[in-house]
Amino acid sequence: MNTRDVVFPPGRRALYERNRYSPAVRSNGLLFVSGQVGSREDGSPEPDFEAQVRLAFANLEATLKAGGGGLDDIVDVTTFHTDPERQFGTVMKIKGEIFPKAPYPNWTAVGVNWLAGFDFEIKVIARIPG
Repeated sequence: MNTRDVVFPPGRRALYERNRYSPAVRSNGLLFVSGQVGSREDGSPEPDFEAQVRLAFANLEATLKAGGGGLDDIVDVTTFHTDPERQFGTVMKIKGEIFPKAPYPNWTAVGVNWLAGFDFEIKVIARIPG
């Protein structure tokens, strides 16, 4: 039987149980983090795009912390954008703040037409220390 070592960030367990997925799974020194969005406490999208991206990164950071890591442990990033051409400048500005110096994680950006009411989503794989 396959056992998943599931990681839950504080205060987010009900959201994941309602939607039936794991926020992150730890396996062999890696943490696989499900897509994080800029959701407010009630689960609704933050309407301001820049604030939504910042909140998505904050939610990501909380999940990484719950799994024993941090932003510096990220090795692989995938982001999803509903309007990449319009949003890219804002995302790159925030990305530069989050990852200010090399070595940078690898990054794949994907344009999509639906994110359940959100405009940005980020999922990562991180190597967990120890």
